[in-house]
Amino acid sequence: MTTYAGIAATAALALGLGLAPGGTSSAAPVPAPVLAWSSCGPAGLGQECATLRVPLDYADPRGPQVDLAVSRIRASGPGARRGTLLVVAGGPGSSGVQRLSAKGAALKEQLGGTYDLVAFDPRGVGGSVKAHCGLDAADRRLVTLRAWPAADGSIDANVERSRRVAEACARNGGAVLRSLTTPNQVRDMDRLRQALGERRVSAWANSYGTYVTAQYAQKFPRRTDRIVLDSSADPNPATVAQGWLRDMARGADDRFPDFAAWAAHPDRVRDGLRLAERPEEVRPLVLGLAARLDRAPKPSATPGVPLTGNLLRQALQNALYSDAAFADFARLVRQAADPDGVPVLPPVLAGPMPDEDATVTVGVVCNDVRWRGSVEDHRRAVAADRAAHPLTAGMPVNITPCSFWKDTPAERPARLTSDGPSNVLMIQGLRDPSTPHSSGLAMREALGPRARMVSVDRGGHGMYLSNGNACGDRTVTRFLLTGERPAADVTCR
Repeated sequence: MTTYAGIAATAALALGLGLAPGGTSSAAPVPAPVLAWSSCGPAGLGQECATLRVPLDYADPRGPQVDLAVSRIRASGPGARRGTLLVVAGGPGSSGVQRLSAKGAALKEQLGGTYDLVAFDPRGVGGSVKAHCGLDAADRRLVTLRAWPAADGSIDANVERSRRVAEACARNGGAVLRSLTTPNQVRDMDRLRQALGERRVSAWANSYGTYVTAQYAQKFPRRTDRIVLDSSADPNPATVAQGWLRDMARGADDRFPDFAAWAAHPDRVRDGLRLAERPEEVRPLVLGLAARLDRAPKPSATPGVPLTGNLLRQALQNALYSDAAFADFARLVRQAADPDGVPVLPPVLAGPMPDEDATVTVGVVCNDVRWRGSVEDHRRAVAADRAAHPLTAGMPVNITPCSFWKDTPAERPARLTSDGPSNVLMIQGLRDPSTPHSSGLAMREALGPRARMVSVDRGGHGMYLSNGNACGDRTVTRFLLTGERPAADVTCR
């Protein structure tokens, strides 16, 4: 194992630390920080935690510093340690530390304890430095942050809310909010590499984390070892997150048949969750129920929070991420359809998000790139999208706070290219509700010969050790252990 006393010897390699946003080097390198580890996390996992100090602004690397939460599970296999595997969570807004806690045992078993498994909470998340917009509770609910249009398709309330949120963030967010960007997360990853004393790191990245990690591999290609991108979105630098949100309409359409087949299966009878006798009957049933709830919201088990059509649609979006969530959504549908039923809302929909979580949810996507389209453009797009994709009812193309964001993006998103070592393995579900397979193909095209892609004939978001299959899991595990990839792109049926 690399000794952390040897960090100073590697500081001369830390070329990325002193880079200003525009890419110019600072006058003098800044030594990498030392990580002080202590036990944390689930019992028996051997997880440790530490705090990583990073510059608030990399243009001023010796200026104000902020703290990021870091966690690791040391290599403990009988064989030789082969390096560090970064576990990079999605979002924006997901905790890497929590993901390591949830996936650490499975990863350790799959990889035979040959890697140090390391994760961190990005700025704004979990145990790391927080930003606060000071948003009203009504503006911090997932169903409002996702900008669902009104029951009649109007976006007037969305326009008002988006403007209000952007103004609050400009008023209250400060320098920490402005620092919530993908380029800074890339630099923070390299700061962590330095602190670990590693010349190169491997990574398993999920969802938005695939974009961050691909950007890292673009900026620091010789500091990467084996890179796994799990459930990638289109990296088009002109649209970035605006395009990712738009893709959710197609993703829901791709994925819904899996839920329909499950909900119509005779096995559901014993649990009281069969919604229809045939799969093709499930979609009109759900859409009809949502329309009735648009007209007459139903009181729920949460006082003051009725089940609306949009709450039902958002619950569906959440459920499509994993087969394991199908039962809860089917139960919600049955409760809503029963005249005497009292719907029990999923906890994530029953109340507002904490202000810091709502802040990072909008902060990164609005800071990274200026969003396109006027209010009228969004109004027309919503009308067309509601007709084409009724499951998402115009939400993916609706207006957001990014349309009124006060700060111009500090850096232009970098275009991903095929330049660099051929050390990337992509894994992508064929029916992903968030990052559709077609979006993964756009990432694959951008990386060119640097990558191979494994398409998995499954639905859900996140394939490796999650929604995928044995074929996909074996392929990723083999790559991380041996470096072996398929000779060409493959599909796991």
